[in-house]
Amino acid sequence: MHVVKPTILIILLLASLSSLRPGFAETYNVAPQHKVIRLATTTSTDNSGLLAYLLPTFENKTGYRVHVIAVGTGKALRMGIDGDADILLVHAPAAEIKFVNSGYGIKRTAVMFNDFVLVGPEANPAKIKTGENINAALQKIADSHSTFISRGDDSGTHKKERGLWLSQNINTRAQWYREVGQGMGKVLQMAAELNAYTLTDRGTWLAYQHKSPLKILHAGDPQLYNPYHIIAVNPQRFPGINYQGASRLISWLTSTTGQALIGKFTLNNSLLFKPAANVKLAKQTSGH
Repeated sequence: MHVVKPTILIILLLASLSSLRPGFAETYNVAPQHKVIRLATTTSTDNSGLLAYLLPTFENKTGYRVHVIAVGTGKALRMGIDGDADILLVHAPAAEIKFVNSGYGIKRTAVMFNDFVLVGPEANPAKIKTGENINAALQKIADSHSTFISRGDDSGTHKKERGLWLSQNINTRAQWYREVGQGMGKVLQMAAELNAYTLTDRGTWLAYQHKSPLKILHAGDPQLYNPYHIIAVNPQRFPGINYQGASRLISWLTSTTGQALIGKFTLNNSLLFKPAANVKLAKQTSGH
């Protein structure tokens, strides 16, 4: 009886699998222990549905699987510092730069942007007017002691909001200002229940607006620009980090393909994010 050697069996098996799926050997050439990429990102990105839209294409192309950990930007950065994530997608530029300069992250790259908007009850007790800048709008909220719900979770949105109050020297240690330590979706729900104001990223707002009685009362101020960057955790600090997978994800998200997909992502016929890595695409979708 002729015995087929194990080596020959393995070769035949791989050839059979490759014939079943074109590019199989190339697509799944990732070592098993490095097939998962731990992506720490913001609740705003996750709430928008963008990642559920983008990541299956990346996964099918590369063989990697992305484990999304949706937290506030502050917590995402802490996860990077502790080596509990391979890559971060966040939106707090000053904190990101500090993270990189401290040696915890590398390859910080622009991916996309949108803006923040101030939303509140239709009755608008603070009497915010169209055309006012964000500083004037926040001053009216403080002067009228109208309820403002703050995320209070060290997220990128919370950092932006705190910076705006501080730039105006507005004291928020008052009963009208409430920090709740919650994600953006929960904050929008609480603001609606309390007839309160809050600051939200536009992506989350577009995902929630049709089930909220709140209205946009201020938008368009240059101070409300909201850029997102992707950062690989430094493998020199954590040798076990999946740096290869992180680099592959950065390359794909900032490629022509990834940027085009971001620029096409809509909800209720509205663009949620505009690509930022590809200058030509960014200009086309921003109208500049």
